[in-house]
Amino acid sequence: MNWLRATAWIAALLASMTVASAAAEARRVLLLHAFGHAYSPWSDMAGSFRAALIKKSPEPIDLYEVSLDTARVQEPREEAPFVDYIHALLSGRKPDLIVPVGAPAAYFLQRHRGQLFPATPMLILGADRRRIPGPTLTDNDTAVLLDLDLPAYLSNILRLRPETKDIAVVVGNSPVERYWTSELRRDFQPFADRVTIEWFNDLTFDQMLTRAASMPPHSAIFWFLLSEDAAGIPYSQDGALEALRAVSAVPVFGIGDYELGRGIVGGPLMQIQALGQEAAVAALRMLKGEAPGRINPPPVLFGAPMYDARELRRWGISEALLPPGSIVQFREPGIWEQYRWAIIAIGATLVGQALLIAYVFFQYRRRRAAEISLRQSEERMTSTAASANIGLWQFDRASNQIWATEHCRALFGLSKNEALDRQTLLAVVHPEDRQSAVEWFRDAINLRDGGFLDFRVTLPNDQVRWLRVRAHSSTGPLNASDQLRGIFIDVTEQKAAETEAELQRQELAHLMRVSVLGELSGSIAHEINQPLAAILSNAQAALYLLEQKPPDLVEVRDSLQDIVHEDNRAGEVIRRLRNLLQKGERKSEPVDINELVNSTVELLSNEFITRRVNAELDLAKILPRAAGDPVQLQQVLLNLIMNAMDAMASTPVTQRIVTISTRESKPGEIDLLVRDRGTGIHPEEQSRLFRPFHTTKSRGLGLGLTICSRIAQAHGGNVTLANDERGGAVATFSLPTQEILIAAK
Repeated sequence: MNWLRATAWIAALLASMTVASAAAEARRVLLLHAFGHAYSPWSDMAGSFRAALIKKSPEPIDLYEVSLDTARVQEPREEAPFVDYIHALLSGRKPDLIVPVGAPAAYFLQRHRGQLFPATPMLILGADRRRIPGPTLTDNDTAVLLDLDLPAYLSNILRLRPETKDIAVVVGNSPVERYWTSELRRDFQPFADRVTIEWFNDLTFDQMLTRAASMPPHSAIFWFLLSEDAAGIPYSQDGALEALRAVSAVPVFGIGDYELGRGIVGGPLMQIQALGQEAAVAALRMLKGEAPGRINPPPVLFGAPMYDARELRRWGISEALLPPGSIVQFREPGIWEQYRWAIIAIGATLVGQALLIAYVFFQYRRRRAAEISLRQSEERMTSTAASANIGLWQFDRASNQIWATEHCRALFGLSKNEALDRQTLLAVVHPEDRQSAVEWFRDAINLRDGGFLDFRVTLPNDQVRWLRVRAHSSTGPLNASDQLRGIFIDVTEQKAAETEAELQRQELAHLMRVSVLGELSGSIAHEINQPLAAILSNAQAALYLLEQKPPDLVEVRDSLQDIVHEDNRAGEVIRRLRNLLQKGERKSEPVDINELVNSTVELLSNEFITRRVNAELDLAKILPRAAGDPVQLQQVLLNLIMNAMDAMASTPVTQRIVTISTRESKPGEIDLLVRDRGTGIHPEEQSRLFRPFHTTKSRGLGLGLTICSRIAQAHGGNVTLANDERGGAVATFSLPTQEILIAAK
């Protein structure tokens, strides 16, 4: 069994090696050139075919190329050495495919096929269909042919240059070219009544160059084929075409895409690349064993017209004259494509300069307008200050001089021409106020803000006038106060009114002391806390800004100081309420709820009278004490009573009754109830009553019930609101008794 396995394995290995060797063997292809390797267009056809075949073939390709020059051989008997040469070249290496390039090479193989490779398939490449008629092909042949539409070449010239009167046709004098000359003459005959056609086939190449350089303006050159001139001199590749284009006085047109970029204008062109690729496809099918006679590729026609943008521009041919679908190659980038970023940079620079000039002009106009506005503003300010009985002044510390408005001089009783300095003003100040004025003046310079000072001045007629001064100092380069600016205000009438009102204020002091400020502070403490904090913050910010940039209006600082003072005082009043909302310990002591109710009602007595509301008390005779902060508990009761009175704003006066009752609802719990006879609670509002900032009052902040609820929770109780069966609403404030709290602790 082991011996059998080894034998099978060796056999399989040998078989695989045989297959691999066969797969690796190259396929031999013989290319026959009629004119040689370097002659266009056959060399271009062969190059395209060669590249496509090697690229597309799954097997290695072994190419043999032979140049016959039979197109220039006059007698067939001279072909015998070529037959011998091919025999010797491929001795023992039979080709798999023979590819003649062009009609002359095809004719050569047809004449000598029996001597060379009678059984080898043949693929004719690049001949025109009129040169290889179908009956001349055997079952072992196929052809990829051209179908040249010769009149289309002249139609293209006349389309692009309708003014053309003369066309010179460049064609050589070899046997192949003589054939095409006759074909061209026949196909161009319909154009004879429109243009004059000149033939270069009987000229040497030098004569062709001379004639091309001297052709009249309304002429064109059609380059068809030049492999040999009238002198028998051969011309390969396209060096001749490029030389002709260099001296030509008129545009040059050609026949194939291989000439595009070498000097021709363009038009409908023979597709050399497409021809080579189509032939490669047919060759691969034949190499795979497909019968050549069954492969019948269609002839290769003209593709989309192609043009050289450089030649169009050189001869002034507009692209609007090109046929639809034309392809324009070799476009040179325009100025924008070449210098895009430079143009953008220059444009941006110009735009920037224009914007800068516009900005400078705008700033100049703005500055002029500002100067005019400032001058007008100064005039209006001076006039307004005088109308308000205010004098403006400025003191320069370095010169000891004082600038003042005319009204300011009038306040001191000084004439318009009298010099102003510190001594002049101090001399007018009342002797009793002179020392305080000197100290204030010194403080104003050193502290940059002296506040205000009321003092008296003695006028020339011994009349005494009260003035108020406000000032602010500015900082110089060395951070020293060098100027003092301010105002003088005549407050004589104000002082007289204050003296007269002093007696009235003393009489009213008693009434002001008995006002129910406690009720107001308790009911709106939560509403003024945040505005006071904002006032404090804004006032401190204003003070900071005053230290950074000296404004002209000093009175702003004094107003802000008053705001800060009142804010701090209001903050002390509500500090205990804010402590409840924050973490921390609260004051706790025994509280008599009935006594709390009585004191609160007494505190709100004036409010009951003002609102024309009656208060009814239903207090339990025996009620245990609660424990907590009496001020905070009173705040809850105040808020509930005030809400009850607010709810009865639209209730008839005779029905405005607030009922306050206390009871021990169950052992260890005290209920304080506040009933009103208002409109009750709307069902939609029931779930939102204790939400922060939710209110049904036009001026409320929506924090009262929220604060009350938190106070109650902090004391171990709660606050509830519900509609009363008898009408109106009832608020229940429940608290644990002192004993329950002690037991819980």
